[in-house]
Amino acid sequence: MRAVPLVGGPVELRGALDLEVTPTGVLPRRLPEWTKEQYQDPSVHGVTLMPSGVRLVFRTDARELEFVVLTSTGQLDTDPEPRPTGMLELLVDGAPAGRRQAPVGNVLRMARPGAEQRLIPGEPGTVRFTGLPDGMKTVELWLPQQTPTELVALRADGEVLAPLPDGRRRWVHHGSSLSHCLEADGPTGTWPVVAAALGGVEVINLSQAGNAVLDPYVARTIRDLPADLISLKVGINIVSLAAFRLRTFGPAVHGFLDTIREGHPDTPLLLMSPVSCPALEETPGPTATAPDGKLTALGDPADVAGGALSLTVVRAELSRIVAARRAHDPHLHHLDGRALLGPDETDDLTDGLHPGPAAYRRMGNRFAAHAFADGGPFH
Repeated sequence: MRAVPLVGGPVELRGALDLEVTPTGVLPRRLPEWTKEQYQDPSVHGVTLMPSGVRLVFRTDARELEFVVLTSTGQLDTDPEPRPTGMLELLVDGAPAGRRQAPVGNVLRMARPGAEQRLIPGEPGTVRFTGLPDGMKTVELWLPQQTPTELVALRADGEVLAPLPDGRRRWVHHGSSLSHCLEADGPTGTWPVVAAALGGVEVINLSQAGNAVLDPYVARTIRDLPADLISLKVGINIVSLAAFRLRTFGPAVHGFLDTIREGHPDTPLLLMSPVSCPALEETPGPTATAPDGKLTALGDPADVAGGALSLTVVRAELSRIVAARRAHDPHLHHLDGRALLGPDETDDLTDGLHPGPAAYRRMGNRFAAHAFADGGPFH
């Protein structure tokens, strides 16, 4: 087994826009380095380090590979074990070739969610994949979508070469936790990855769990990225955080779209509204977690008449905005999010908000059937 450089060598890191050098290795991050100075909430930094859609790609004739990684996961003081670290998944020439539980490394202990964290340092762990097919092949190692994962080392018992250009279109997507997909059964089970595989495209997932609130630095990031297809899933975090009123929401959507169009004036752009979420359909946020673990809305439904946002209001406003802009932007499209997960499927929301693994895969299938179909926005 010989070591392969993770930076400056043949291995491509796809899905990440920044690499933080650490004392141990390198840590992928899904937003550019310059964005750090434009937010204060540490949760933004935390979710950009969760590598949803991030993968190592290379060609090799190796039969055995070793990946050394250092994960960082959380643990409440009341919990006997750290949160699950998720899966590392290997694809060979696009087909599943093995999956391994990511080893527990650093543990961030806290008294309660959102409390000050105490670092319990851990050690890197090694994950092995053996019995790979003979001959030169394209290998992808997908990192766990919910767990920051430092890349420490890659070892192979054969030659490792840079991947060949594959000619696929690049799809850039941004959304909330329902696109970040922390609850999926693995990194290739998130709905954007499922849809990308069915559509034959390469996805860059810029979704930010809990933080999809039309931040201008995200719009500028998308503007400056190479992209053949773009989609935005807008609304659930805006309602759950009570981040906007109707007066400010519409202009913010327009501004986000205007910024993207500065770099991609003719790129197909699909704007999606939220999937079904019973607690917020008619009641504004903010939200909290009820004693039964389910999402509950704390706003007053009567305040909708004064400009508070519910999901019903957001869906209507997004539809109106797309209809108005299409007069001068024929490449802008709209999709009601309930086409991916509708009101008759809310039993699949594990906490009243987030889908389970099977529902995420179903969402990916439905998105692909809509977006990549003949006559679809991404055809």
